[in-house]
Order: sequence, then structure tokens, then C-alpha cells
Amino acid sequence: MSRLQVVSGKGGTGKTTVAAALALALATEGKRTLLVEVEGRQGIAQLFETEALPYEERKIAVAPGGGEVYALAIDAERALLDYLHMFYKLGAAGRALKKLGAIDFATTIAPGVRDVLLTGKACEAVRRKEKAGGFVYDHVVMDAPPTGRVTRFLNVNDEVAGLAKMGPIHHQAQAVMRVLKSPETAVHLVTLLEEMPVQETADGVAELRAADLPVGNVLVNMVRPHVLDEDAVRAAAGDQRAGIARALAAAGAPRPEELVGPLLDEAADHARRVGLEREQREVLAKLEVPAYELPFLGEGVDLAGLYRLAKELRRLLGVGA
Repeated sequence: MSRLQVVSGKGGTGKTTVAAALALALATEGKRTLLVEVEGRQGIAQLFETEALPYEERKIAVAPGGGEVYALAIDAERALLDYLHMFYKLGAAGRALKKLGAIDFATTIAPGVRDVLLTGKACEAVRRKEKAGGFVYDHVVMDAPPTGRVTRFLNVNDEVAGLAKMGPIHHQAQAVMRVLKSPETAVHLVTLLEEMPVQETADGVAELRAADLPVGNVLVNMVRPHVLDEDAVRAAAGDQRAGIARALAAAGAPRPEELVGPLLDEAADHARRVGLEREQREVLAKLEVPAYELPFLGEGVDLAGLYRLAKELRRLLGVGA
């Protein structure tokens, strides 16, 4: 699999949860993964039930087989200070600029600078090597901005490279884009089997392809099991109402005749959902992108649930196989 795994998705689809589970899955069997947050929401810390992440790489979990998951919350201001020190040797001077407010100005006002710093830091982690020559991290997983912004977020380095024709900024942007547009990277989109998230996923795939950014997989999250289809509901609503009432009575339900109507209404709602989900699967199939479905966890996603999702991702994606 690609070494940089970028995870995006419409808000509410659980992209941060999927990114965290993917990091755990990729760390299986002794591998080391870095999970990167770029939006400053501390969602990763909440999922792993740990304190807020600092601007440093910290081990937050051990995966099955002894692998390790590290996490980093990238702060644009700190990343700019690192950048100034790396390319311009502005150590103390850079800190002085921060006190004067110049760093805050650069990361909030200057076009594209913030995104260059965030993606650049993640790509640096992808390329980083140990003294022995091996990579520090086997994989880097980025919890990226939502689908509507992810292409601009990832492609901003290309725009900066076009503006800065020489110098450190130009070389930095070019180096980042060499990673982002190479087989080293895969951009995954998380969706639900609902019309709006699926449409945003389709738009996202088109935008990524237009920008020559590598599309990975569509990860369909929170998929509920199918219990009844339309044919079963129609059959139950027809000549089997008496049979349903008898079955309820045999199970000890009070006033079974009164329960038949509400139960059939719920069954009809379920059948409608099944039909709508079938339509959305057809839309996703037309994207010609591999799609994998993750189960809905009715009890919520706690740390145990996160490991369950990681196990399912390992099975679906063949990680560690």
C-alpha cells in the first residue's frame, strides 16, 4: 500500500474515526504508523482517550502484533518556525517574529501558506529515514480536511510552486508535490450510503482526478445490516398479518394485534432505506473506484470499537496478509 494515506470525507461521515482505524490497521505485525491531524480539532486524542496532542510525535497506541501508532497534531505556526529554521536558519529570529505577530499573519492571511506548511510536514514524515537507512514510519495517515476542500488543500503546493519560481519555497513545494502526486500517496474518501455524502464523494473523485492526485478507495462507513427487503414487507403487509399476530402472541407479547401495524411501519421504513442504499451503491459503482463497507457500531465508537474497525479494515484491504 501507499506510504501516505490521506483520508477525507464529508462532515459527519466519520472520516477521523476511519483514519484512526486505518492507522491501527497499517501498524499491524510490528509496523510503525504516524497518524497526522491538520485541522486542530483534537479528534484523534478523543478517539484514543488520551490527552490533547502536542506539536510532537507521540506514541498513542499499540496495534495487534506489536506495531505502534504515533500521532501528531500539526500546528501551522510551529510548522512555519520549523520551516524558517530549516531553510533560513532563523532560530531565535523566528521566535521573535512570532512575538511580533508575523507568524500569525503568515499562517492566516498569506494565500496558501498554511496548507503548504501542513502538507509539507506530513510529507517530511513520509520521507524521513533512520540512520540505518530505513524509513522511520512504514505509513503516514493524514486526517485531512473535508471532501469539499481536500483537493485545494493538497494541490496548493502546486499553486505556490507556480508563483515562486526559485528559492526554498519553490523547492519545498516541488518536493511536496512529488510525494502527493506519486504512487507513494493514496487519497481515500469516506462516505455514508446517503445521497448528499455520495454526491460529494463523486464530486471529490472528479476533482482529485482533474488535479492528477491519486484516488485510493471509497470507504463506506456506518453500514447497517439488511433485515428485510421490499418483497418481505409486501408479503407481511398482505395475507400474513394474522400469522404475525399469532407469532407475537406465542412469544408472549401483550395485545399482539395492536403491535402488527407499528411493526409493519418500521419494516416498511427499513425496506425504503434498503432501496435508497441500493441506489447509492449504484452511484458509487459508476465512479470505478474500489469501495469497501464498514459496519455501523450501534454501541458507539470507543477504543474497543476503534480496534474492531481496524480489524475489519485489515480484512477488507488485505493489510498484513
